[in-house]
Amino acid sequence: MTLALKNVVKRVGADTHIYDTSVELVSNQFNILLGTTLAGKTTLMQLIAGLEKPTSGEVWFGGKNVTGVPVQKRNVSYVHQQFINYPHFSVFENIASPLRVARFSKADIEQRVGRVADLLKLTPMLGRNPSELSGGQQQRTALARALVKDADVVLLDEPLANLDYKLREELRDELPKLFQDRDCTVVYATTEPIEALLLGGYCATMNEGRITQFGETAAVYRRPFDLLTAQVFSDPPINIAEVTLNDGRFALNDQVGWATARANLTNGSYRMAVRPHFVTLEPSSEDSIKLEGQVLVAELSGSESVVHFEVDGLSWVSQSPGIHAIEVGKTTEFYLDKTQCMYFGENDQLMAA
Repeated sequence: MTLALKNVVKRVGADTHIYDTSVELVSNQFNILLGTTLAGKTTLMQLIAGLEKPTSGEVWFGGKNVTGVPVQKRNVSYVHQQFINYPHFSVFENIASPLRVARFSKADIEQRVGRVADLLKLTPMLGRNPSELSGGQQQRTALARALVKDADVVLLDEPLANLDYKLREELRDELPKLFQDRDCTVVYATTEPIEALLLGGYCATMNEGRITQFGETAAVYRRPFDLLTAQVFSDPPINIAEVTLNDGRFALNDQVGWATARANLTNGSYRMAVRPHFVTLEPSSEDSIKLEGQVLVAELSGSESVVHFEVDGLSWVSQSPGIHAIEVGKTTEFYLDKTQCMYFGENDQLMAA
């Protein structure tokens, strides 16, 4: 099922929620909408589903303009982060509800519900009501209802956001497998760059109602078109600093500089960006450049150390594997991997990575 938006705009009063957007999502793949809260992900999904009408522009399914087609006549499944189940229906009836609306036979309903319940490990719970289920089981029920319908388009709006870490990890691994052999286009919204990378597929980065870039998820991450896309696709926040290039050498400040072989860059000023995991507490290679900064905040977990520090009035973030003894307020050495720096020129367009 092809899914395309053509010059879609959504305004509410004087506010523009979605600016002029044209994109063709990839059929039979995961298409991820990545952006912060209020980036426009949910609005875009509602326009695809037919829950909202665009102010202008068109929505196309399978080569047909469905802009004026009501939601009931679009073969779409929608799963929200606030998973919705009918409280007085059993799990079986919750999953079967779209099939009953579509007037499937009793035998077909039993077969389809049985198959998807087995897939999502819900078979022992089919006779229970949602109130008797855990949060993860309730979300699996909502997902099962979306899967059982054999929809052309499946919209998943942060479906794992309200689950605990272990359940999120488990379902995140399962989701791509669930849709592997299904003839449908999946659109998955998330605020988390790591989730986008784990799911793979294709990714549209979003900011304030605009899609800034669309392509294979790994490619968008590795080579963002512009600085804004790099910022959307980085958590913790990407480090940004002004640097100057003169005769093949970058200067960050009077003490810190490094040589470059980038022949496509001319002398002048650039904005340099580097992700936090390439700024570490120990040198990662011979290409590491030493920085000295005052520690502002240290966040230690079981597997990594995230440190916020200041260099020349700029706040930087370091993300290192392992647990390190960090003293807040102390000047500490950090190491920047110069091979992982991205340079942005006019209009913050990527010049070189």
